[in-house]
Amino acid sequence: MPSLTIPQVRGLATWSFGMVMTRSSSITEIARFIADINDEKANTVECRLKEWYKEKSAKKRKNRRELDVTSCFGPLLKWVISLFPKETTHLPFALDATNIKDKFTALTINVFYKGCAIPVAWKIGNRGEKGSWKPIWESLLGSLQSIISPTIQVIVSSDRGLYADWLYDLIREVGWHPFLRINHQGSFRLSGESNWKPLTTVVPKVGTCWAGEVVCFKTNPIQATLLARWDDGYKDPWLILTDFSPVEGHCEWYGTRCWIECGYRENKSDGWLWQNTRMRDPLRADRHW
Repeated sequence: MPSLTIPQVRGLATWSFGMVMTRSSSITEIARFIADINDEKANTVECRLKEWYKEKSAKKRKNRRELDVTSCFGPLLKWVISLFPKETTHLPFALDATNIKDKFTALTINVFYKGCAIPVAWKIGNRGEKGSWKPIWESLLGSLQSIISPTIQVIVSSDRGLYADWLYDLIREVGWHPFLRINHQGSFRLSGESNWKPLTTVVPKVGTCWAGEVVCFKTNPIQATLLARWDDGYKDPWLILTDFSPVEGHCEWYGTRCWIECGYRENKSDGWLWQNTRMRDPLRADRHW
């Protein structure tokens, strides 16, 4: 993290070590743990920990600085990529939005790795806050755009609740490949044809699959490749819009999407216990994340 100052590095290291050892993001619990190791007062450690996420105006020391969390996204992604084999040609990414109780909504870009999802860029806002998510995704994608070699194909998935035609375009603008799941409501037509058909007819029953170039949706139409598959045990089929050709793209790639649930367990019930946070300031939550 070359953009961090030495005090910021110490703060990040203390938080990270404390969270790993206590399996919690509770400042009280971590402060007690670190205080026992260093033979300090817990209140002293807690003050240092708060310096990590406080805004500049709330800090008491001289030469106060405020952490720009976005400056860490690129180095964090480089670190995660270093875990992959050197011969890697494809990287699976996912965009997601998750609510933390009634407090926050976190928009995240995640890298899938060995059954888990690692957040590498995020923005936290107040839950229910009005406004478009477009500039947020634009900023997050832009912060990572130049980090990955153009020889590596980045496949960016999202669930049905996040689909938007502008999001499809944003992903392509940074040189990555959208792999966006859509609802089966709506219509499509084959490229070069004029007849519209319901999306429910693409794979009408379990055990069927299909791929082809289409124009999807009468309102806000988008030209893309539609990959469809309905496997046994699933309530609904997978309908994926991508810019891969029907021969290059494979609907099965979307199967890694379930790994994001493992990431949630790391952040919530199995580890970080982030759902219990008492924070209310989304900017402080950004830095804490």
